[in-house]
Amino acid sequence: MKQIAIVFKDPSLGSSRGREALDVALLSASFEQQVSLIFVADGVYQLLDKQQPSLLESKDYIATFKALPFYDIEQVLVCQQAMNERQLTQQELIIDCQLADVPQIQAVLATVDEVIVF
Repeated sequence: MKQIAIVFKDPSLGSSRGREALDVALLSASFEQQVSLIFVADGVYQLLDKQQPSLLESKDYIATFKALPFYDIEQVLVCQQAMNERQLTQQELIIDCQLADVPQIQAVLATVDEVIVF
């Protein structure tokens, strides 16, 4: 089984990159590949609850993150440093995830077969 890490580094609004990354994750998982999601830098904004993309005429895909368990995507890491720098708490996120420091994230990236950055 191929192991893939998808890294979200851009904010959710103003670009389609987050939606595209989520689509790749779900598609890969549906083909029985082991998928890990990693949120770093402004990518942590992808998981914020109560976003209103319709105000910017963007498609609302954020709620789709709640479907991750149905695709057996269990490893969701969020960079603790990025959260701290943006003064965000885990309670503000739309899904349960694991806060990880940079060495933990690097360790995961070192073990996967492919890394895709959005």
